[in-house]
Amino acid sequence: MNMKKLNCKSVIFCASLIVSSFLQAAEYPQKQINLVVPYGPGSAIDLVARSLAIGAEKNLGQTIMVENKVGAGGAIGTQYVMNKPADGYTIELVSVNPFVISSLTKSLSGNPQTDFSYIIRTTGYLMALAVRSDSPWKNINDFVQYAKANPGKVTYSSSGLVSTGNLNMEEFASLARIKVTHIPMKSGSESNTALLGGHVDSLADAAWAPFEKDGKFRALMLFANERSPKYPQVPVPRDVVSANVQPGYLLIIGPKDMPKPIIKRLHDAFKAAMSDPAYVGVLEKFNLENLYLNSDDTKKAVMESIEPLGKMVTNLKIGAQ
Repeated sequence: MNMKKLNCKSVIFCASLIVSSFLQAAEYPQKQINLVVPYGPGSAIDLVARSLAIGAEKNLGQTIMVENKVGAGGAIGTQYVMNKPADGYTIELVSVNPFVISSLTKSLSGNPQTDFSYIIRTTGYLMALAVRSDSPWKNINDFVQYAKANPGKVTYSSSGLVSTGNLNMEEFASLARIKVTHIPMKSGSESNTALLGGHVDSLADAAWAPFEKDGKFRALMLFANERSPKYPQVPVPRDVVSANVQPGYLLIIGPKDMPKPIIKRLHDAFKAAMSDPAYVGVLEKFNLENLYLNSDDTKKAVMESIEPLGKMVTNLKIGAQ
């Protein structure tokens, strides 16, 4: 077979793939879409996913079913999605730090650089170190002084191993030279319940805000790099130790090699959902903020987080979970 015929066949094959991709996207979606959440029901992230799903359904004309697949710091749900067909019918709302950390520690076999499609960045959350309102610790200095005098005695809950709360709390504890004991939960709601019931002394999580508003929790510190206009009196880690934190945000991803027209269809639907009153209400309830990025910029943001999170893995000696 001569090269002209071979090249011609290659061009025809590539063209047919492109046409097939566009035809598939033009007909998409034709059935229910599964939106995987790798955290427990009732968590702030779960409620964000459900409100986004309701809004995006209006644009897509198909049901979006939220499916909770919990375990291994979020890696089980992400691995599940990674191994699904790249047809846009199985996608995931995931928190960036556990997503990247689980790949670095090999609890997730996938590589964020090569094994996923990036659809949209949605929301950032305000993490806090919080205690019950009847706690004897009135501020972060009280907490640190007690923890120094009682190594390992202070317990805190989070929404799981290598969750953003867990990572930032351990980084803070290391720099503050205190030893605290982590009690991982499956979701932010379980973390809240543990603190409400007195099963832990504190929590490092994102779902604290409604309980603070009700007078049940008190925020000792926000895991942010600047003080929040909503809570100007609450310090951040750099007020106590010389440290920045790794901010958390949520993004929607899918298996690698999803056709670009399908990615755009999903992106546009979820971007529109971010203006839906139900979604805006969830943001207000949990002190979340709109951190929208398009598909390309979402991937860029994730890539930029790999190096600082890699340093955190080394510094904290985080192994595979």
